[in-house]
Amino acid sequence: MVLSDKVCVITGSGSGIGEVTAKRFAEEGATVIVVDIDDKQANRVAEEINRMHGPESAYAIITDVSSDQEVRKLIEAIVERVGKIDVLFNNAAKILPKPLEEVEEDEWNSLLDVNLKSVYLMIKYAIPLLRRTGGNIINMSSLNGLVGQKKNAAYAATKGAIIAMTKALALDYAEDGVRVNCICPAGVITPLLEQWIKEQEDPESTRRILNDMHALGRPANAEEIADAALFLASGQSRFMTGVALPVDGGASLGY
Repeated sequence: MVLSDKVCVITGSGSGIGEVTAKRFAEEGATVIVVDIDDKQANRVAEEINRMHGPESAYAIITDVSSDQEVRKLIEAIVERVGKIDVLFNNAAKILPKPLEEVEEDEWNSLLDVNLKSVYLMIKYAIPLLRRTGGNIINMSSLNGLVGQKKNAAYAATKGAIIAMTKALALDYAEDGVRVNCICPAGVITPLLEQWIKEQEDPESTRRILNDMHALGRPANAEEIADAALFLASGQSRFMTGVALPVDGGASLGY
């Protein structure tokens, strides 16, 4: 198991990609810290992991990762419970697909707080622990951070910033033996995306468009993104840092 004896902190792991990744990491021997703002969902995921892999395989810690005070308390709780961090996966995010002129200031601020400020706060308070373990950081970016997308400028701005931050921090922390990489998925079938599809005027047409934009003929499933995260979290990627890894089924190809 490639994550045996590793403590892996995953934000936004009460559902979607984060949940699937938490379970995948636990399969590979990790102790998983399930971090989410949703109490019910976070506890459900931790309980399911513990039933499958034994007690103390996972801990749920309810946290608003956009809050400085709550992130500091989260790190203190992790130190008290397990004493270290080997992997930090900054996965928590929200979307805001609308034209920029329709984005209200409070929506903009909320998006940046969840998608970008949370990454800053988690790394700021976790880096002393990661230095001790020679651990590594994975940030969830998006293909939108590498290429443009219509009517999604605010979200793309946050994800582009994460890529730039990842590359800069890879340089800053290389001397400490801490690697920093990010994942850039295109479409991923999650409950959130499925709900968005249903809300469109023509859901079937929307689904066809999503399929057609990927050279492999479909969006990813959450398990495929979790496998990419596992690769970056493990020693199999030990000479990779500062990488923005597209996991996009060929969506970035063609012209």
